[in-house]
Amino acid sequence: MKTAVAFMSMFLVASLATAQDRPAIAAQPNTVFVGADGKFEANPDTAQMQFNISAQEATSREAYDHASKAAEQVRQILRSNGVEPKSAEISYFSLQPVYDYKTPKRKLVGYRVNANVSLKLKDFAKIAPIVQQLADSDITENQSLNYTLEDIDAAKSKAVEDAYRHARDSATALARSAGRSLGDLSYASVDTFENVRPVPMAGAMMRMNVAAAAPPPTEEFTPQTVSVTAHVNALFTLK
Repeated sequence: MKTAVAFMSMFLVASLATAQDRPAIAAQPNTVFVGADGKFEANPDTAQMQFNISAQEATSREAYDHASKAAEQVRQILRSNGVEPKSAEISYFSLQPVYDYKTPKRKLVGYRVNANVSLKLKDFAKIAPIVQQLADSDITENQSLNYTLEDIDAAKSKAVEDAYRHARDSATALARSAGRSLGDLSYASVDTFENVRPVPMAGAMMRMNVAAAAPPPTEEFTPQTVSVTAHVNALFTLK
């Protein structure tokens, strides 16, 4: 815990080089100013799957039809696992010509369709069967699975509570060492920091055909927790 303390009544200022920037507070008699960090570890509540649907054929019509069939297979897989296809989102779609540049004059060799699809799941039990079926059907590529925390507000509140508890404990200890007792909180500022980094849980493994009897690679593992931190600056009166 990083702590910066200013004891106003004694006009004594103690600061740490690594302490976070503090707001400008006018010195007041019989007050103590402290800053402290807090943290809360939260379990992720959302799994985000991403994958590409790609198809290349000699003509643009054939490439489009091939990609359409692959997309329909994806929709069927989602429905069979109790997931509404409308919950999946397309963030990118392209239909582009493919050229052979091996000769000085480029040669058109076909057309390629690419679509990027993302799907958010709250029910983690549905992840393994969807991953397995996508791999077995061989209709997608560049798959990834990330765990995130969407309901971040509750975690922020817990981190702030932890930071304030550390701040008050520091202020109480300082007041006691000076033969005083801690009074009421007269000012506070709060900063929160979200460390909600996507955690890749599967990549190339989703391209592998796994025997039906084998458990999924993520079986019995726990998704990595999400860390939320907070910094509290607090000004207390002294009794």
